[in-house]
Amino acid sequence: MKDNQSATRSSPKIEGLYTIIDTSYVSLEDIRGVTKKIIEGGAKLVQLRAKDLASDDMLRAARVIRKITHSHDALFLVNDRIDIALLSEADGVHIGDEDIVPEEARRLLGANKLIGYSTHNAQEAKLAAGLTGKGFIDYISCGPVFATKTKKDARAVVGIEGLKKVRETTKLPLVAIGGITEKNMEEVLNTGVDAVAVISELLLAQKITTKTKQLIKTIKKNGSGG
Repeated sequence: MKDNQSATRSSPKIEGLYTIIDTSYVSLEDIRGVTKKIIEGGAKLVQLRAKDLASDDMLRAARVIRKITHSHDALFLVNDRIDIALLSEADGVHIGDEDIVPEEARRLLGANKLIGYSTHNAQEAKLAAGLTGKGFIDYISCGPVFATKTKKDARAVVGIEGLKKVRETTKLPLVAIGGITEKNMEEVLNTGVDAVAVISELLLAQKITTKTKQLIKTIKKNGSGG
């Protein structure tokens, strides 16, 4: 892809509440119900993370989420798996430095799909800016901001100060992730991130729709998109 192609690409905004349905918390049978509750709460972006599922089960889950999100004009992204994203007609993928390289991901997905990329410090965020300039990625995440049990192989905690440095380093759409709750969300938003990703805080809530609404309300109160 030529360097100037990124300038002609128009990507949906990554902002506000970035919800992740992680199958270590949600069974395959509950995917439909949980997705509906999240969407009913007002979420406009859902990512599927299913590291523990066989490919055929992951594809089933992805197609369920795609159908619900599509009917509510919400974005659907798949973590890691480009094949699942293509087969389910997802809006894009989120990959890390141990997954397929962004250049190859872009070649396979085409120019109109979203590609997110995981970073863990300011140096990695700076390198990611170069990938964006070539049209390979659209946004980055940074984390874990706080300690988290969601990812067994999580990197060292970035912290609020580390997140601030990443924000100062790049103007890329930035998603904060890792250990974020309703209680600490305000200080995360104050770093200037574009979106906050939540997993256990949402998926373990007794009333997922209500929790989704509360999180969106907190985000809007602090000046970010819902």
